[in-house]
Amino acid sequence: MKRQSPIETHTSAPGSVRTLLKDRAYDELKALIQDGVFPPNMFLSERQLVERLGMSKTPIRSALELLEAQDLVVVSPQQGIVVKDLSAQEITDLFDMRCAVEPFIASRLASRSLGASSIARLDANLTLQVEAALVGDAPASTRLDVEFHILLAEFLENREAHSWLARCFDRLHRSILRINRLSPDRLARSHEDHSAIAAAITAGRAEDASRLMLGHLAYGRRFLQGG
Repeated sequence: MKRQSPIETHTSAPGSVRTLLKDRAYDELKALIQDGVFPPNMFLSERQLVERLGMSKTPIRSALELLEAQDLVVVSPQQGIVVKDLSAQEITDLFDMRCAVEPFIASRLASRSLGASSIARLDANLTLQVEAALVGDAPASTRLDVEFHILLAEFLENREAHSWLARCFDRLHRSILRINRLSPDRLARSHEDHSAIAAAITAGRAEDASRLMLGHLAYGRRFLQGG
């Protein structure tokens, strides 16, 4: 559903408009950070963000609070606003957790019977991955890569796993995009891995699904850690 703009909500209560502006500020700032427009370690100012987003400081400050809670920025009276980068140790920690969580998700899904709508959503995602890889569209491939993993957690209906993975990818998105831009051949390999995982899940091969997911994560880890 298309999000209403603040102009379209002139009959709404002031508090509703403020909420929409806060959400829009958050979405736009998050996209600017994850797409690399605001690269790691970049210093930002409230005035700069006011001009960029075309809104007042209040919704921007609310958005920055959320982004800081997600470890995407650091806001301090001394330095101002700094786009946070992931350290090598943080990447290692996140992948250690993914290696514990995601093979479990794949295995449990394979032990169930996915509904037709879930299979259709997976197929649609994989089709779009092929299209993005063929034209070397790293941003689209990255978005679809993240979406594939989040979809599996959604299908498992485990809220904790879904919530944790969403936060994890909020932090990893920039790093994955950077590698995808530097290594376009990885886009096709990523799709092949995803297709194999999806096939194992839909065929009910739990051990294969877990093993394939673990191998896929090991491959991604090597790229992000420079190995």
